[in-house]
Amino acid sequence: MAARAFNDAEKLVSRHFRMSELDLRKNKYDVKTLAFLEEHEVKDGAFAHLCKYSYEKPSDLRPEGKEGFDFYRVCLQDNMILDAVDRANTFIKFSPLMLYIAVHELIHVLRFGNGAVDFNALQEEKEQEEKIVHKLTRSALQQVQQNDLEIVLDCFSSEFAISDLYN
Repeated sequence: MAARAFNDAEKLVSRHFRMSELDLRKNKYDVKTLAFLEEHEVKDGAFAHLCKYSYEKPSDLRPEGKEGFDFYRVCLQDNMILDAVDRANTFIKFSPLMLYIAVHELIHVLRFGNGAVDFNALQEEKEQEEKIVHKLTRSALQQVQQNDLEIVLDCFSSEFAISDLYN
């Protein structure tokens, strides 16, 4: 289901930003669930977060102008996602929540990848970036007509946040 959500999210994000899916995929990323994460990729209190890895080719293998690339890993904290769905009973459904998370994380990948924001920004800048990405996520999802998604969007746009389901 996560793979399907990210596949759908790629289409939505590329349409929203008027880019081809191929252009979106130039931002290198993968998605891993909790069972496949390294210890430093596990983060309590989040549905997902990004880790950035930079790869550099050895100088003797480097073609002219190609020194390496950045790679992002979307680290799904599926225990948190499933717990939120479980605590909300039938209020929040897994599929629309997963789509929201996928679109949100892909927008982060895109913005970090194109240099719109610094991955290593100070905490205050990161908080501002979260607000921007929440707005962009909502905007990208406007074309999806699904009642269950509206509930998720309402949760993220109001004072009540889905994270409140943990408390």
